[in-house]
Amino acid sequence: RFWQAMTEVKREVFGQMPRAEGGGVVEKFILKSDSMKVEILSLGCIIAALETKGRDGEFSDVVLGFDTLEGYMREHPYFGATVGRVANRIAKGRFTVDGKEYQLFLNNGPNSLHGGARGFDKVLWSPQVLPNGVCFFRLSPDGEEGYPGDLKVWVTYTLSGGELAINYRAQTSKTTPINLTNHAYFNLAGQGSQDIYNHEISIEADSYLPMDETKIPTGEVATVQGTSFDLRQPVELGKHLQKFHLDGFDHNFCLQQAQARRLVARARHPPTGRAMEVHTTQPGIQFYTGNDLDGSLRGKGAVAYPKHSAFCLETQNWPDAVNKPHFPSALLRPGEEYNHTTWLVFNAA
Repeated sequence: RFWQAMTEVKREVFGQMPRAEGGGVVEKFILKSDSMKVEILSLGCIIAALETKGRDGEFSDVVLGFDTLEGYMREHPYFGATVGRVANRIAKGRFTVDGKEYQLFLNNGPNSLHGGARGFDKVLWSPQVLPNGVCFFRLSPDGEEGYPGDLKVWVTYTLSGGELAINYRAQTSKTTPINLTNHAYFNLAGQGSQDIYNHEISIEADSYLPMDETKIPTGEVATVQGTSFDLRQPVELGKHLQKFHLDGFDHNFCLQQAQARRLVARARHPPTGRAMEVHTTQPGIQFYTGNDLDGSLRGKGAVAYPKHSAFCLETQNWPDAVNKPHFPSALLRPGEEYNHTTWLVFNAA
C-alpha cells in the first residue's frame, strides 16, 4: 500500500487582491502527507498554515498568520512570507555594484529591510502544481524597489512525509544582490499559544554577528563561546533569556560554509513532543524570538500574538553582505544561478 506515502496537492481560491494592489486572484495550495498539512498562498508564497502531529497523534497548526486575505493585506511582520530580493537589512539602503551606486527605499529606520516597500512578500506569484508540491514563479523587473536587473525567481515547496523542502532559484540580467528566505513564525505548542519559553532551541553555529543599534552587523564575526549566543547544546528558551537578561534574539548565526545540506538548528516543545529540524545549504540563519510582536495583531481565530509568542529560524546569507567584502558574497551575476534549499523536518517524540 505504498500510495499512502504520497503527497496530495489541492488548490482553491483564497481571495481577490484589491484593485489598488492590481487585482488578481490569490490561490491557496494545500499539501498533505500522512503526518503533515501545509497551506501556501500565491501571494508572497506565504506559508499560511502548517499542521503537524504531536506525541498524542493530534494535529496542531504551528505557524502564525491570518484566516483571510484581508489580514495579509494589512501591515504585518512578514508572517510566513518569502522575502526578497534581499532578506534582512542593507545599511542605509545603499550599495555599489560594478562602480554604480544604488539607493533603496528606507523602511526600517535608516536601513532597507526585506526587499523594500513592496517586496516579494506583497506580490502575486504564478503557480504551477507539481506531483508533491507547488512551484511559484515571478519576474522582478529591472529597477523594482531600486534593484538592478530583470530577476527571474522560482520558489518551490515540496512535501514528503514530515519534511517540507523550500527551494529558491534565481537568474538575473544584471549583477544584483540577492538573499531569499522564508519568514514563518513558529510556535510548536500551536499558534496562538502565549509564549515560546518552554521550547528547547539549539543552533549549530560557532560564531554570530554582533550588531549596531540599528541592527546592522558591525563587521566582526564573534565566537559564541562563553556567551548567551552559544546555543550549540539545547537551551530552554525562557530560562536562557532570564539567565542572560536578554530581551530576545534577532541575530545572524554563522553556519559552516558548505553548499551541501546540513542540520543547522533544532526546536523542541517537550510538552507536546513536537520537534522541528532546519537543514539548509545557506551560510547563515537569523534566529528571531518575536520581540516586536506586541499583542496588537489578531491572527487566526482572532487570537492576539503577544511578544515572544513565536520564533523564526530564517536561513539566509549574512545581513548587509553586499556592503561587507569579507562576508559571503550576496551578488548574483548574469549567467550564474542562485540556488539554495532549506528543509524543515517535523516529528514528534
